[in-house]
Amino acid sequence: MKKIKYLLVILLSVFNCNIEAPTQFSEEALNDVFTTLSGNQVTLKSILEKHEGKTIVIDIWASWCSDCIKGMPKVKAIQKKYNDAVYLFFSLDRGDKPWKRGIKKYQIEGEHYYMPSGKKSAFGDFVKIRWIPRYMVINKDGNIELFKATEADDNKLVNALKK
Repeated sequence: MKKIKYLLVILLSVFNCNIEAPTQFSEEALNDVFTTLSGNQVTLKSILEKHEGKTIVIDIWASWCSDCIKGMPKVKAIQKKYNDAVYLFFSLDRGDKPWKRGIKKYQIEGEHYYMPSGKKSAFGDFVKIRWIPRYMVINKDGNIELFKATEADDNKLVNALKK
């Protein structure tokens, strides 16, 4: 039994150590299509290029997600403290009507985009969305500074914004 426990610990350590967070988006993710509030289609690449040279926080959320809604006060506190960053909200809602209602209901300020293909999109595959909310930080050089956080007040997120 001890041998099995040791083997399991070793295997978990090896697999956890070999997982590196990417620092650049894949070409497929950059070419993924999002929908704007006005109904236009835009690529992730064009969204990011619009904010070149700025720190970007990406919040992947949905109006039906209770953890996302519970986390919004933390997001608003981060926005207030780090107001020089750009805040992009990517929605996994089940349609554009609930998405737009959620933005209004929860008074979410920032740029809003709908992910029509949801988690099964090229972007969703790239970031490996397993849980929302999901936060990412893109630094001023356009590199992924923080690949994954699930809490808006996560120390890794705050540290990425301080850089």
